[in-house]
Amino acid sequence: MSKSLVIVESPAKAKTIGKYLGKDFEVQASIGHIMDLPKNDIGVELDKRTFEPTLIVSPGKEKLVEQLKKAALKADQIYLAPDPDREGEAIAAHLAIQLGTNAAQRKKIQRVTFNEITKKAVQDAFQHARDIDQDLVDAQQTRRVLDRLVGYQVSPLLWDKVRRGLSAGRVQTVALRLIVEREREVASFKPVEYWTLDAQLHPEGRAPQSFTARLTGIDGKRTTVETVNSSALPDGVSSQQAVAELEKAQWSVRQIERKQRKRNPSAPFTTSQLQQDSSRKLGFNVKRTMGVAQRLYEGVEVGAEGLVGLITYMRTDSPRCSPESIQGAREWIQSTLGPRYLPAVPNAYKGKKDSQDAHEAIRPTDVNRTPESIARYLSAEQQKLYELIWKRFVASQMMPAIFDVTNVDIAAKSRRTYDFRVSGSVPVFDGFLKVYEVSKEKKDEEDDELANRLPALSEGEKLALEELRPEQHFTEPPPRYNEASLVKELEERGIGRPSTYASIINTIQDREYVVKHGGARGRFYPTEIGMVVCDLLVKNFPYIFDTAYTARLEGELDDIEEGKEKWTDLLGGFYTHFEKELKVAGKKMESIKAMEIVTDEKCDLCGSPLLLKWGKFGTFFACSAYNKKDKNSCTFTKENTAGKPDMNTPEAQEAEQNEEYCENCGRVMVLRRGPFGMFMSCPGYSEDPPCKTIRKLTQKQQQKPPQPTGEQCPLCGKELVLRQGAYGEFVSCSGYPKCKYVKQNLIEGMKCPKCGEGDLAERKARRGNIFWGCTNYPKCDFTSNYKPVAKKCPKCKSPYLLEKTLKSGVYLFCPNSKPAAAEVSAPKKGAAKKAVAAKKTPAKTTAATAMAPCEYEKRIGDAPPPPTAETHGPVTERAREKEEAELEPVS
Repeated sequence: MSKSLVIVESPAKAKTIGKYLGKDFEVQASIGHIMDLPKNDIGVELDKRTFEPTLIVSPGKEKLVEQLKKAALKADQIYLAPDPDREGEAIAAHLAIQLGTNAAQRKKIQRVTFNEITKKAVQDAFQHARDIDQDLVDAQQTRRVLDRLVGYQVSPLLWDKVRRGLSAGRVQTVALRLIVEREREVASFKPVEYWTLDAQLHPEGRAPQSFTARLTGIDGKRTTVETVNSSALPDGVSSQQAVAELEKAQWSVRQIERKQRKRNPSAPFTTSQLQQDSSRKLGFNVKRTMGVAQRLYEGVEVGAEGLVGLITYMRTDSPRCSPESIQGAREWIQSTLGPRYLPAVPNAYKGKKDSQDAHEAIRPTDVNRTPESIARYLSAEQQKLYELIWKRFVASQMMPAIFDVTNVDIAAKSRRTYDFRVSGSVPVFDGFLKVYEVSKEKKDEEDDELANRLPALSEGEKLALEELRPEQHFTEPPPRYNEASLVKELEERGIGRPSTYASIINTIQDREYVVKHGGARGRFYPTEIGMVVCDLLVKNFPYIFDTAYTARLEGELDDIEEGKEKWTDLLGGFYTHFEKELKVAGKKMESIKAMEIVTDEKCDLCGSPLLLKWGKFGTFFACSAYNKKDKNSCTFTKENTAGKPDMNTPEAQEAEQNEEYCENCGRVMVLRRGPFGMFMSCPGYSEDPPCKTIRKLTQKQQQKPPQPTGEQCPLCGKELVLRQGAYGEFVSCSGYPKCKYVKQNLIEGMKCPKCGEGDLAERKARRGNIFWGCTNYPKCDFTSNYKPVAKKCPKCKSPYLLEKTLKSGVYLFCPNSKPAAAEVSAPKKGAAKKAVAAKKTPAKTTAATAMAPCEYEKRIGDAPPPPTAETHGPVTERAREKEEAELEPVS
């Protein structure tokens, strides 16, 4: 008997849906997109301006596509069930292209969508199967073509003018622009001094019930300081003058105002609001939030129920909820919390003007699955996020919280009358706060009111002064963006859509245009290369990378989705502007590679002017007297620290959260070693269903983060850190690049035996082997493959000995022995070319070769234990096989 074929994106979703559909359905997964534009070509028709994309089967998906084709030929009906958004519709359209190879096959294909993966929703979706929505497909295809046009035509300009390998993204560049502009606001910010004055008071003649009031004005006129929002005094002099007068003042209650304030619940989560609250409350980054939400949506094993989709679709910008879900929430509130927490009519919420309203808000699929009842089936991150979503949804259908708020105006009469004010509140009814506490990015006056409690006071009542507390402040620059605030800014400006925020943030970090410092809730700092790329693109493409234009494009994509605009018309208008800017940029964009700016700084060695130049690692200063053809010319260089983000702020120096999270399921990814180096992998790689998320690491990303040593830098006093460099680990100052101190592993009490001036320090070669060399290099080229020891040889009186470690133990031996003489000051690269000259010129006699070979050798200890994974890290499979082959006898 033939079955119906159902195709979804992920194996986890396939397993959950398969349970609901029964034995007459075969459910398979496409593992995301199966078709895309080619990597080695722009893949978009531009000559005739049709903008038709050339789609190919995604590399690596060929076998999977063939497998799906075979299954489709056997099926009576084919249902395409990727996610209910533009991306999902495009995946369905690509599947239809591959599976609908003839008219008969195309007739069998239908599209099904569901906002939640529950039995009722899935079965209902199959009762309302439809054709593929071409408008949705066109909207997604237009976005993909827009991004391809920008990326493939702007990136080569960056390769030519800045550095090969750079890339430009249409929306990512605008996000980078926001971060760069904020960094410059921080750098140019000038703090303004201001003083606040608080008075600790209590009612006169009563047992002390202290409260604190703040100065708001003098003689009825508000005290203000420019750029400061709250009441304040301008300087310490005026503050001291006020304190002197207030210590002799008569204090009394001038006026009392009592009112009731309501705090209304928030709407259920949209995608951006979930990302923001998850960051503030749980410390989850955007990628982790969406990964955990994806798994909650696709299904989790919940005891006897089996696989259950716990939340609705998590990519939405609408606060709307179905009537059935609202009724379920109301019934739960009525039965569990009581009727006083239930509004007479359901609370309704409106979305933003440009919201698509295609999907419901993010909510639990069944409100009766409380976080407590299913906690034992969820991982820690799943439990936290589900609880956040559940509480927000339930709270959205509850009564407001009510507070009795009291505002007290106080007069302190001296030579002048000083006006003070205090606000306080008493909770009357907790309402929705019984379930969910709203998180706020900034504390406001309302929070102060709701935080204070006041004693019973009456107008005209005398007050006693306990203490005056003047405090100096300085205005602070606008805060750098973190993930939550960047998502909020992008949403408010209309840049991107809920499904794109995570990829935008990931992309600008992967390209190393920005770095995040300060842990999970850390702030974004633009790198120097990020600032250079941003400036060049914004200057040369003012129209395409304008924030308002990018937001307007999002609105036009929505129009395509709704059938109001043709996708080719949007691309035609875009490309007209883009092509003009591209031609101008090709001619006028300045070459950073060739930059040579004369500066006022002088060379430390020869006094010549320094040039500001661009190198592999950014800008640096180089001596203008340098000449490639003249080997004796000045080669002095130093790093340029001016104009770069200050990474030495307390915020930037906070401990980093080095964990990475799977973008599919949100679990902490693990570091694995493969044939081509280290990579990150989801721990569920081998599970059923598997989660095969991996991420390749660049050489730089494979390095360990700096580790504090507890020692202080002898030059600047900052902490020394253990770093990983190209030749292994080394200890240097955490204040780099401003302080370039590098701690050297020196041999105490011993100078170089060749020049007698330099110290001997441990070095690591490119291949990883350890050797010892003179610190006066390159003036002195003394090296030794064995560690020199400051002891005289008892036989030949050599001023030092060498130490070597063998399996049989640790030995001291004389550098005048035959093997040692060959290892000390071994010939370096280019020695073969000097052999001819050596025949003509007598070789210089060294201490090691002038004397007869010395046979002194002494065992001084046992050899250390062999390295293990615990002491030296994981071992590659190839190294392990080699080790086992050496240990096991071969017959």
